[in-house]
Amino acid sequence: MVRTGYTLPVFAVAAAKAALLHLQNPQEKLSFITLDLLPDAADILIQQVACLDSTTALGITQSDPGDNLDLTRNTPIWAWVQLSPRQDEVLILEGGEGLGKTSTGEAAIYSFARRLFDANLLGLIPQDKSLTVKVILPEGRELAKRTSNEAFGVLEGLSLLGTSGISQPLSAEEHLDEFRSELRVKVKNHPNLVFCIGSNGKSVAQRLGISEDVIVSTGNWLGALLVEAGLHGAESVLLLGYQGKLIKLAGGIFNTSSHLADGKLEIIAAAVIQVTGSLDAAKAVLGCKTADDAYKVLVDMGLAETVFGYLRNKIKVQAEGYVQKYAGKSVEVSVVLFDRLGGVI
Repeated sequence: MVRTGYTLPVFAVAAAKAALLHLQNPQEKLSFITLDLLPDAADILIQQVACLDSTTALGITQSDPGDNLDLTRNTPIWAWVQLSPRQDEVLILEGGEGLGKTSTGEAAIYSFARRLFDANLLGLIPQDKSLTVKVILPEGRELAKRTSNEAFGVLEGLSLLGTSGISQPLSAEEHLDEFRSELRVKVKNHPNLVFCIGSNGKSVAQRLGISEDVIVSTGNWLGALLVEAGLHGAESVLLLGYQGKLIKLAGGIFNTSSHLADGKLEIIAAAVIQVTGSLDAAKAVLGCKTADDAYKVLVDMGLAETVFGYLRNKIKVQAEGYVQKYAGKSVEVSVVLFDRLGGVI
């Protein structure tokens, strides 16, 4: 039985509400905070809360996304709150360390999160006061390096993003069934499909002007969905994705989850040897921490275009062979790779 959890905005609001209540009544012990999740409700565990002076307090929670694979699991969320004389704005939301900024410099606190703050805090603010809430994610800046946030305009940290407070996990089978169903519907009218890995792939597709009618989400199940496309009459598939994911196909890895297999640096290094014969360049790639770092190293060496061109063709050949082997069908596959910033390479 999978366990539900809550999205990051929920914990930020809970920390802020705990801090505000403690500021108003320091004697009250707060272990849990009840939140309106619009429309659901939840009791959120509070790790710590303290008054800093007569007008400010700090609340701390810890993220719990349930059984979802989420890199924010157990990360601390702090909310610093301050009451001040009434201003034009009753509730002022700010981003502290670890909370990302948009390209315009605003705190990356999006509409659902703002509605949660309004629903849970406005009624608690005294009529002659305004409340400033600063959300702090102490680990946010480091965690953001493992996401594609920068590709979508969120800089220097994580965002308070989402359309629901509930983090509802689906089993692997349920996710794959959803993607298969989407494919079967779309391929009936559009035999030339675009496969997008994750929300970042879909965002790049939309930026490139690709119609939603032909976009199929794949998660990590590239192999299963390529076969599904072949079985249901697709003529072609464009694979559009982050290079660190799609490069795995060049090595014959057709489920791109890092929990199952990785090897992307080794695949890039093998391509370097195949194309250039340079042992030094291959060693430089293997010394990198990420596929993006490897790409940058090869750019500096003047080898990126040649190596990644080879890899793109290798992915095409491997994918077409995979469909032929398991579906007995010919499907033309083409490939677009992009980097962590969403730039096509």
